[in-house]
Amino acid sequence: MHAGKKYTFFEFIVWTRRDIYRLTILAIIPTVLYHFCKFTFLSISWVPVALLGTAVSFIISFKNNASYSRLWEARQIYGGIINASRAFGVMVRDYLAPEDKKADVQIIFYRHFAWLTALRFQLREPRAWENANDPRNIEYARLYHVSEKTDKLEDSLSKYLSVEELSYVLSKKNKATQLMALQSRHINKLATAGNLSDLQLQSLQNSITSFYDDQGKAERIKNFPYPRHFSSIATIMLNLFVFLVPYGLLNKFNKLGNGTLIEGYSIWLNVPFAILLTWVFNSLDIVGESSTNPFEGSANDVPITNISRTIEIDMRDMLDETDLPPVLTPENSILM
Repeated sequence: MHAGKKYTFFEFIVWTRRDIYRLTILAIIPTVLYHFCKFTFLSISWVPVALLGTAVSFIISFKNNASYSRLWEARQIYGGIINASRAFGVMVRDYLAPEDKKADVQIIFYRHFAWLTALRFQLREPRAWENANDPRNIEYARLYHVSEKTDKLEDSLSKYLSVEELSYVLSKKNKATQLMALQSRHINKLATAGNLSDLQLQSLQNSITSFYDDQGKAERIKNFPYPRHFSSIATIMLNLFVFLVPYGLLNKFNKLGNGTLIEGYSIWLNVPFAILLTWVFNSLDIVGESSTNPFEGSANDVPITNISRTIEIDMRDMLDETDLPPVLTPENSILM
């Protein structure tokens, strides 16, 4: 996510410059043909273009609202994981308070860190409908580092798991699910051995259920895109509107200079104003599109790497450890 005050206008211009080049060409071609070649038939009424623009604004607004809802839901899911993790850590530490159970407490804690790690790696896996491979996003991604795209999962998990558990987990398809299953098995063994009461066992199992619930919600957002038919019709209507705007403005700007010093030249105002109008609509659309997949590793993602690190620091602090990992800080105002 962007952790600064705002994106600057210059950043938006650079980010959308390829679109600006395209919009410029689309505005210049009809203007040149109208002015120099006298293709006056290219001018169309502004009324149907304006009606189309109204429809486009509605569908882009709908798309942006849906994109924001997906982004905010993803943040709420990880907010729930933060709270549940802290509560789970306190219960495990206090329920297994005897000195001879410290090893079990640490194993459970570190296995939870492994679950957070496996989940964030799974959520960063690419999907066909995501926008991380868009040229504008690839270029902007050079400003920050996405650890899940460069680090190896095996190396990251090896810090938290025994050799046996690491080998077992890596052999599974959904590694986060199996890590939480190992937690459940371990806790049930402790209860069978008489180290946990029935009420304590139920509380810990409820926490595991909560983690599974949050994982499933995150996977739903990750694996179910913003509906393609809505996205496709929005793109088609937007491109049609962008194409028609310069033609709808031709006659308006041509008449603008009648009887003035700019008569014969006012037609060229069609170019900058058509670019400005279409850029606004186009930018609104790509902003919504870039927010619709909150786990893809873009600058607008939910910062799941930072959240996972925060949880790890808090829980290791519960164990009175002193060698805590550093807090992640924004890189060029982007926090992952």
